[in-house]
Amino acid sequence: MKNTVSGKILKGVGGLYTVKVRSEDSEFFGTTLRCRARGSFRHNNMTPLSGDNVVLALDDSNAKKQKDESDFVIDEIVDRRNALIRPPMANLDFLFVTMAAAAPTPILSTADKLICIAEHNGIEPVVVVTKCELDKAEADRIKDIYERCGITCFCLSAKEDTGVGEIETFIKKNMVGKTAAFAGASGIGKSTLINRLFPELDLSTAQISRKIERGRHTTRSVELFPTSQSEDCGYIADTPGFSLLDFNRFDFFEKDDLVYTMREFDQYIGMCRYTKCSHTKEEGCAIVEAVKDGRIPRSRHESYVELYDILKNRKKWD
Repeated sequence: MKNTVSGKILKGVGGLYTVKVRSEDSEFFGTTLRCRARGSFRHNNMTPLSGDNVVLALDDSNAKKQKDESDFVIDEIVDRRNALIRPPMANLDFLFVTMAAAAPTPILSTADKLICIAEHNGIEPVVVVTKCELDKAEADRIKDIYERCGITCFCLSAKEDTGVGEIETFIKKNMVGKTAAFAGASGIGKSTLINRLFPELDLSTAQISRKIERGRHTTRSVELFPTSQSEDCGYIADTPGFSLLDFNRFDFFEKDDLVYTMREFDQYIGMCRYTKCSHTKEEGCAIVEAVKDGRIPRSRHESYVELYDILKNRKKWD
C-alpha cells in the first residue's frame, strides 16, 4: 500500500471527510475514503473544505477510528484557487446564476450580487434563465443585458424542451475536471434543470428540495457529486447557501473592490474626472456616462449602486 495518495474532498461532516482518490497508481483509485485531518490544520487555522485537492497519508498514530474510517489522514491541502466562507467550499470554477423569466419575477439585483461574489473569487459566472415560455420578451431582455456585459447567458424552457441543448454543449466543452454550482431562488426550476443535465447523479428533485429547506436557516456542509466515473469528471456542488448570501452580514470584500467585479466597467476605470470617483452619480464619471449612453446596461449600474451603499454602510463588526 502506498504511504500517500492524492484526492478531492467531496464532503466534510463532524470532522470526517469523504475523499475521492485520484492517484491512478493507488489500489484505491476512483474510490472514496473517509478520513480525518491532521491536528496541525487546526493549529494553523486552515480547515479543509469540500472541493479541496488534498494529499492523504497513512496514519501512524494509535487513534481510535470509527468503523468505516480509513487508515489515511488528510496531510496536505494543495492547489486552492479560491475559498468561500459561505457556503464553505474551495476551488469552484463555475457558478450558474439561475433565475426564472416569470413566476417568480426575476430580481436582477440578486443575480448581480451572486455574480459580483463569483467575479471577486475568480469564479466564472454563467446566467441561466428558466421558464422562458412564460415570458419570452423578458427572457430575451435579460439575455441581452448579460451578453452585453460579456457574461454567457442561456435561455431555456424545460416544459417546451428548448434551449437545454445549448447549455449541455457548453458544459461538455468547459466542465471537464471542473466544479460548478447552481444558485438561485426556490421555485425557478434549478433541481429540474440539474436532473436533466446530469441524470447520472440520480438525485431526485424532492431530495434536493428537502436539503435546501433544511439548510434555509443553518450553515450546512457542501457536498460535491461527480458527474461521471471517469478520472476527469466534473463535479456539481450542492450549495443551497449560495441562495442565502447577505452583503450586510458577511464580509465578502470592501466597497472599493466592487467596481472590479462588474466586468463591463473595466474599460472605463481610470477615465473619470475625479480620482476618488465612487462611480455612483458623480459628474464626469466615465461609467455613469456610459450608462447614460446605453453602453452599460442601466440595471447593472443600479445593482452596483445598491451594493455600493450596502458595503459603504456596513460596520466592520457586522
